[in-house]
Amino acid sequence: MLTVSEVLVFFVVSLLLIEFLKFQWMRRRFPPGPTPYPFFGNLLQMNFKVHHEHLKKMAKIHGNIFTLWFSNTPAVVLQGFHAVKEGLTAHAEDVAGRPTSKIFHLLTHGNGVMFSNGHLWKQQRRFGIATMRKMGVGKKDQDYLLQEVAADLVEYLQETNGKPLDPALPVVHTVSNVIFSMIFGHRFSRDDENFHRLIESSDTIAAFLNSISFFVRKINFVWILGVSMIRMMSNINLEVYFSRWFTSFVHHNFLFNSYLQTKGDAHATYDEVNLMQTLVDLFIAGTETTATTLMWALLYMVIYPEIQEKVQKELDAVVGCSHVFCYEDRKKLPYTNAVIHEIQRYSNIILIALPRASMKDTDLMGYHIPKNTIVLANIDSVLADPEKWETPDQFNPGHFLDEDGNFVNREAFLPFGIGHRVCMGELLARMELFVVFSTLLQAFTFTLPEGVKEVNTKFVFGSTMKPPPYQLCAIPR
Repeated sequence: MLTVSEVLVFFVVSLLLIEFLKFQWMRRRFPPGPTPYPFFGNLLQMNFKVHHEHLKKMAKIHGNIFTLWFSNTPAVVLQGFHAVKEGLTAHAEDVAGRPTSKIFHLLTHGNGVMFSNGHLWKQQRRFGIATMRKMGVGKKDQDYLLQEVAADLVEYLQETNGKPLDPALPVVHTVSNVIFSMIFGHRFSRDDENFHRLIESSDTIAAFLNSISFFVRKINFVWILGVSMIRMMSNINLEVYFSRWFTSFVHHNFLFNSYLQTKGDAHATYDEVNLMQTLVDLFIAGTETTATTLMWALLYMVIYPEIQEKVQKELDAVVGCSHVFCYEDRKKLPYTNAVIHEIQRYSNIILIALPRASMKDTDLMGYHIPKNTIVLANIDSVLADPEKWETPDQFNPGHFLDEDGNFVNREAFLPFGIGHRVCMGELLARMELFVVFSTLLQAFTFTLPEGVKEVNTKFVFGSTMKPPPYQLCAIPR
């Protein structure tokens, strides 16, 4: 007669075997990939993180389209330029969805533009793009705003008198004020408590989306590990802060008035809830990515002083030391433009693009992909694809220059994504990076503090890949 312990062992082994066989049956419907373990899927092999180095190793074994399992949830990974481009554009409409995860729903309730789907997403995105045009993105009006915030940053750095400082907060302050000036016609002072709370909240949300808990919560029997984090996130509500300005400006701002004017349409999704969530989405996406890129930009100028000097020589020779930059200037500053693009390529702050979801059964690169399958595009594998870049592992502005020193676009330069979900703030981000970077390099030479010989360039893993905290000196030119 079997003992209780033997029965328990038999039950556990049987459960594991059934789970394993279930995985093998389900795997037949998807591209190949590493063997998933019962209950955990491939989470153990990945150390509970979707890390680009893990994906690179898996692609060498399984090919440039393969499947990972997060517990019992499959995700199809696209690796390299060809796979990402074809996978997200050949049937662009079919893979334009967002996963309907409980985490995403808790954060946004399916509203706004970042994690919404279907008709709601299309309307919010269409309005967002149209509104950016009305606000002057890509035109001189936007140049004026960027020039003002860049000048404020220059003034702040001048007050440091070349002493060591951490540039993170002033950079984030500058980028945040671009978004807030556009939306509310309001800017934060650096000492504003609401500003600091906003940054702290958005940083926490951004870091959580790529944390261990984000993946652990998918495992049913350890759900409780994620619940505490979810509850904490629900208490960090950026909308509380946005609602103050919303209430003040809703009757005086053309953005709000034009947004809400179609509220009576039965098919319209333009209401206060969606507007508020869209504003939060714009703030998080527009601040986090651009500020992080500028942080890498300053760090690279410190690490590569010869490149910094070459940029400054071009600025001095072409536009002079008192020029006020506009986005059109990039056309006559090819080396500066190339350096900015290489900063984006080399820093690659978004290793894995926000997850997509197949809206219906579709085909990706010869494989059948069932409806509601998560699709992950490895942007890192595109920006460092050895078939597309001469020296993918080196910081080399020459990637964007021809033999005569003219700027050239590269088809594998996809930091903003590709397909129907391409970043709708791409043009604004490009303008910010060019105007702010050029203004700073015109005004200062950036150096390491005295006695510091080297800095850590290993990124801090999160929703964006930030540089480790560092200090520099802004020496007026």
